[in-house]
Amino acid sequence: MVILTHRPDGRFIEELRRIRRQRFPIGQIYVINTRTEVFPEEVERMSGVSVIHIQPEEFDHGGTRDMGFALSDAGILVFMTQDALPADAEMIGELVKPLFESKLVGVSYARQLPAKGCDIIERYTRSFNYPKEGRVKGLEDLPEMGIKTFFCSDVCSAYRREIYQEMGGFTRRTIFNEDMVMAAKMIKAGYRVAYAANSRVIHSHNYTGIQQFKRNFDLAVSQTDHPEVFAGIRSESEGIRMVKNTAGYLIRRGKLHLLPTLLYKSVCKYMGYKAGQKYRKMPLWMVKKCTASKAYWEKSPEINIYN
Repeated sequence: MVILTHRPDGRFIEELRRIRRQRFPIGQIYVINTRTEVFPEEVERMSGVSVIHIQPEEFDHGGTRDMGFALSDAGILVFMTQDALPADAEMIGELVKPLFESKLVGVSYARQLPAKGCDIIERYTRSFNYPKEGRVKGLEDLPEMGIKTFFCSDVCSAYRREIYQEMGGFTRRTIFNEDMVMAAKMIKAGYRVAYAANSRVIHSHNYTGIQQFKRNFDLAVSQTDHPEVFAGIRSESEGIRMVKNTAGYLIRRGKLHLLPTLLYKSVCKYMGYKAGQKYRKMPLWMVKKCTASKAYWEKSPEINIYN
């Protein structure tokens, strides 16, 4: 198992405790921590846990996770983020189950449940993106599901090593979305991606409109940088469907006063996404204003920016 951390807190300690109570046997846990001033000494002393510290400039969404693969020789490798709490003791077992059931499944990912204090709009978004019913997705699902066919999340995921290596591993330099790019490669190569709905983690964010803008900007950058995966597949229609469904949910719940908030955040998402699609035409200083990942652009920005 590999967990990426940055300024981990008490929630991460609780995550490790819950992981160690899983019924499915877990091997070594590798924590790759982006170095800051403080790191919990309790984690450093835990048996079965190895901590590797990297400098902030070394972190990359794809490259750092690929480092995790190099640290372990496990046939199936689980990835988690520091803020994903296992909902029960069956989380790992249910996550890896699809990979044992079919050798064609290259990756499975868990259902994400809203955390305590999550606002009602984000709660519905969780249920929209992570429904109760699981599904194994393949290329034949593309006409029906569109871009959701490739949806995957490394917040909590499990990869089959041999298929991962066959795909060439994660893109070593990527701003975001390394999980979806890998899932798309697998599906296009004839493999399958499993949504393991019975594997549940507690994970959500109450993003502001500005944060939504920046997140969607980075999302669009990642898609623009990988036309071999995303060319010809529109994301906007899925976003519009989510907004309509969320609005209907708010109306049914008598929360009409939240419709302006939904509209505002949806506009922020859309504007961020459209700006990200055109990032190559923007000066670097403007890109840095729009992104949630400034450090990414400080590492060889000429690779991505035309001007």
